[in-house]
Amino acid sequence: MSEKALEKKVLKNRPVNGLLMSIKRNIGILVGLAILCTIISINSPVFLTTKNIMNVLRQISANLFVACGMTIILIAGGIDLSVGSTIAVIGVAAASFLDMGLPVPLTVLACLALGAFVGFINGFIISRTKITPFIVTLSMANVLRGLAYVYTGATTIRINDRGYINIGTGFLGPVPLPAIYIVVVLIIVYLILNKSRLGRHIYAIGGNEKAARFSGIDVKKVRLLIYIFSGLMAAVASITLSARSYSGNPTAGEGAEMDAIAAVVLGGISMAGGNGHISGTIIGALIIGVINNGLNLMGIHSFWQMILKGIIILVAVYADYMKNAKSNKASEA
Repeated sequence: MSEKALEKKVLKNRPVNGLLMSIKRNIGILVGLAILCTIISINSPVFLTTKNIMNVLRQISANLFVACGMTIILIAGGIDLSVGSTIAVIGVAAASFLDMGLPVPLTVLACLALGAFVGFINGFIISRTKITPFIVTLSMANVLRGLAYVYTGATTIRINDRGYINIGTGFLGPVPLPAIYIVVVLIIVYLILNKSRLGRHIYAIGGNEKAARFSGIDVKKVRLLIYIFSGLMAAVASITLSARSYSGNPTAGEGAEMDAIAAVVLGGISMAGGNGHISGTIIGALIIGVINNGLNLMGIHSFWQMILKGIIILVAVYADYMKNAKSNKASEA
């Protein structure tokens, strides 16, 4: 199959664009989100206040940054378990750079470069070897988390630079700055997946990597690029989180990969690869954010949040498994 023929097949199978189609495609989780919001608002009158809604948007921004990178990687048939540890090590690096007197713009650029470098290492190993992404990124997660602990001695590095802190705590009118950043990132991801050659290649690789190779797609290059992008997204998440918390903390980002995966699979991205849309990820991240915020407002312990998110991931993956099994059975008939 030629690359042109494969791209036509990908375009045919890729989710149709448009607001109405997005709503139709995600109607199930939209109804679930509405029911969830209703239940929480009944139990906590504070939930639907403007202040709390802005707080939810600020809280979910970090998860959405990571989930954007995870969306692209899962569509391509991979996974990245190193994002949480990347958040920790970059937050520590940012605090250290500022403590050394590095200006805020250079600190931000250095953090982005560090995130891209982590992604490059992941992508290089995954694309050049037969080691599974699960093992590579899990190993990287341990290395990075260990480095963060060793460098800091398991202590927090305080951030006092108001210019940097404003990155995560500032507002543009009534809207938190992180919410504005995520809108920009979502537009970029949408354009990559729906309007670019790279996006078609990502869907093709996730759908059938062997066919993608035979069609002339440079699979190694694509895998390298998507892991670099994931590293960049983890860096952006780390910058906003460390700015919001006024610190670089080696424990930051713990569970971030699970929150991102939960948002992505809940949004209908197939763990088998080759299918999914960023609109589903947005709704999935909103559901995770609303659950976290709502349970906190109702005074329910964070341990229960972990249990609930674990159940959500399991149910979503099982639903994806059943959908793929049904699809495969229909194609064989």
